[in-house]
Amino acid sequence: MSETGADPALPAARAQIHGLSFALLLLSPDLEICEVNPAAEDLLGLGSQRMLGREFGEVITFENEDLLERLKLPGAQLYARGLDVKVGKRDLRVNLTFSALDSHPGWRVATLSDATQGERFEETERRGTLRGPAVLAHEIKNPLAAIRGAAQLLGRKAGKTQKPLTDLIADEVDRIAQLIDRMQRLGRERAEPVGPVNLHAAIHRAYETVKIASDSAIAWREEFDPSLPPVLANEGALVQVLVNLMANARDACADNVAPQVTVQTRFVSGLVMNVIRLGRPVKLPIEIQVSDNGPGIDPAIRDDIFEPFVSNKTNGQGLGLALVQKLVRDMDGRISHERDEATGWTHFRVHLPMAR
Repeated sequence: MSETGADPALPAARAQIHGLSFALLLLSPDLEICEVNPAAEDLLGLGSQRMLGREFGEVITFENEDLLERLKLPGAQLYARGLDVKVGKRDLRVNLTFSALDSHPGWRVATLSDATQGERFEETERRGTLRGPAVLAHEIKNPLAAIRGAAQLLGRKAGKTQKPLTDLIADEVDRIAQLIDRMQRLGRERAEPVGPVNLHAAIHRAYETVKIASDSAIAWREEFDPSLPPVLANEGALVQVLVNLMANARDACADNVAPQVTVQTRFVSGLVMNVIRLGRPVKLPIEIQVSDNGPGIDPAIRDDIFEPFVSNKTNGQGLGLALVQKLVRDMDGRISHERDEATGWTHFRVHLPMAR
């Protein structure tokens, strides 16, 4: 490598920024956001196009209003833990660093991380033992509905059409048995064993289960990345997660004039979750997104939708998404949701590790 030139083998600066596990924002001297990485988009719940060109204080509002004024001072630097901020209507507690770039006077770098991640994980673990039996009773309903629907169709059809339905019945019976075993161990710290799982095969299996009890008017759409490698997951738990999310999406948009559900998979970089019980960060580059064009979750409960006994359904028990979060965390994954009012779509995203 020459003294003046960069080593061509080294990753470019932007690639390095996008590979960081924490949120990073590059700010101009007037605190305009000029660069964000994928981890920032995930933490703040905003796409880069909604942040670039805006002032830092317009995107992130501090509970302490004087703090932003201090950050505008030349050379101001900050390191703060457990800082309460607001992004749109969302309240976040973050760890924040604010640093000056000596090579470019006036330019700053802000980094953020979720200060409550460890607290939420430990709280979820403590709740596991209490909700296990109730979750079991609730979750048996979905596979039973599929079995009943398949049996009804078998009574009306004959010949070759019977084979896939009998296979479905067998698969669902097996999954019920696995589900019962899993619920009995929900309160334990030991997670279910994981291994390489074909993500798209798991999605199709879940879809077949949900489709049996679905209205034919719903338009289902797939947007898959066929190049994705296997995920590191428990196959039965992953199918259960997908069944819940697809069934919820189906129900949420059922009253729409043109109901649609989209299931999308893609590879994302830079997303890392610190798994407290493992004592190390885990990369989560595989994303499954289940979206619907229904009215969305009631804003009053939107921030608590993964809590037990919180439901957006009239007769819902509020246990389905609590189970989903537990199963995803047991696979060292992460689940989140977002409402896009501009397009009228609700998105649930599951991020999972990649099988080595």
